[in-house]
Amino acid sequence: MKTAEFDYDLPSELIAQKPVSPRDTSRLMVVDRREAEIAHHHFYDLPSLLEPGDLLIHNQTRVVRARLFALKPTGGKVEILLLRQQDDRTWRVLVGGRRVRPGLTLTLLDGRDGNPVGATAEVLERGERAVRIVQFDRPVLSLAQEIGITPLPPYIHEALEDDERYQTVYASKPGSAAAPTAGLHFTPELLLKLRGKGVRSEFVTLHIGLDTFQPVREEHLEDHEMHTEYCSLSPKVAKQVNQTKLEGKRVVAVGTTSVRVLETAALRAVDDDMCADSCPWRAVAAFEGETDLFIYPGYAFRAVDALITNFHLPRSSLLMLVTAFAGKGLIDRAYAEAIEKRYRFYSFGDAMLII
Repeated sequence: MKTAEFDYDLPSELIAQKPVSPRDTSRLMVVDRREAEIAHHHFYDLPSLLEPGDLLIHNQTRVVRARLFALKPTGGKVEILLLRQQDDRTWRVLVGGRRVRPGLTLTLLDGRDGNPVGATAEVLERGERAVRIVQFDRPVLSLAQEIGITPLPPYIHEALEDDERYQTVYASKPGSAAAPTAGLHFTPELLLKLRGKGVRSEFVTLHIGLDTFQPVREEHLEDHEMHTEYCSLSPKVAKQVNQTKLEGKRVVAVGTTSVRVLETAALRAVDDDMCADSCPWRAVAAFEGETDLFIYPGYAFRAVDALITNFHLPRSSLLMLVTAFAGKGLIDRAYAEAIEKRYRFYSFGDAMLII
């Protein structure tokens, strides 16, 4: 397939600049794959749209204050975006600045006032384009929390008054450079209502990295290679997913990152003999490690039965995943209708439930 088939025109005023409040008052488009029908709701209607026994799978990653600032020995300014942890002091990063070469030692600055903070980072390796491997002189996550800035996507031009609005209410595992935005619509009260109806929630982790910031550039999407991202699905969650499938109930992925964790775990289940004693039917196997799974049309889903997602950028791997799940014709119709009805798009935008 050609990547150009995933282009569409979006009026700039439909790119949401701020989140709605309360979170669950966002609009919710419901796309029925079997009936090829589209309906319009609000996110707080979700309990009436799901069924007892459905299992929601949320990504519990937490966005770190991953935007850091530094000076080169020459005094030139450098911006560093943390992408993926290799150990507590070594990270794969995206750099903004000229001639950031291996061997260079950078002086870190406080993101609020621009003053040096007494910490340094050494550039170890050069990666593709603006990617570097950098080793800091102290553990990074705690340092970033003190001196960093929460990174917002480049299409959001207004400052966020409260950093927590770019976190899900259940975010607990620091490590992401971007939020799993489908989860931003949930409130504690909505989660309680869902539980009261018999809709269960379990949690996986995928730390969102480089591909969130990169469109698919290849002419043919089959030539695109995903960068690896850390993910995990525990034995407890694997057992719940497998039991849900065995009971004939639905596994509902909250966001494309949860889809990639579930489908990675499903692929691992094929050859994982360790799951035999704990799983009555092995849709997925517990997994912790790296995934580079790229889901595009033609992919055969093994674990996911329904999907909650936002409206995604043209030519993005996220749009390709959603299209693989629902079919190109139906997604094209849904996006055209969303534009016609003035839905809000991208990270702080409205949501879609695909059943």
